Amino acid sequence: MRLLSFLLIPVNRYWVSTPIVMRCPFCEHTESRVLESRSTESGQSVRRRRQCLNCQRRFTTYERIEFVPMIAIKRDGKRESFDRSKLLRGIVRACEKTAIAPERLEAIVDDIELRLHQRSKREIHTSEIGEIVLDSLKDLSEVAYVRFASVYQQFQGVRDFVEALDRLRESRPDDPHNDPQDLSPETAPNCAIST
Repeated sequence: MRLLSFLLIPVNRYWVSTPIVMRCPFCEHTESRVLESRSTESGQSVRRRRQCLNCQRRFTTYERIEFVPMIAIKRDGKRESFDRSKLLRGIVRACEKTAIAPERLEAIVDDIELRLHQRSKREIHTSEIGEIVLDSLKDLSEVAYVRFASVYQQFQGVRDFVEALDRLRESRPDDPHNDPQDLSPETAPNCAIST
């Protein structure tokens, strides 16, 4: 079976279709067969397991929807291309030493990216991205939520952590894990270190 797609390329003011061939990453043979196809958790990409008909080795390919590039506007007003890997790194860092599977984190990033692309704006402030991330983390893990919030919202002290936990718990009043103890800034322990 030959995998062919067609790419339109300009030739002397006319568009000509040229076949695109999937090559084996090991021997560069152009023929392979699909052993298995499955949609990813978010449904935004298709994972295909293939076997080369020449060398018999197996490899995986992914098909993803390609979106129009987005521009992230930083706090200082600088603009840069939206970077999915940067978003994933931030979420992974917030979820370190938790029992959250890497596949779940990928799915969260897929969902966030989809939500961003569904907006009509091509430019998005990093503060909006941060709020979407916090919304995604609030039901996943309190620890990850507070860790991400501490960096994103630039916490200055213990009271900032307590206030973030209070906001999180207020947004989830039916959560059985909510501690009935008041964690308001007035009752927060004084964590000053004396020398």
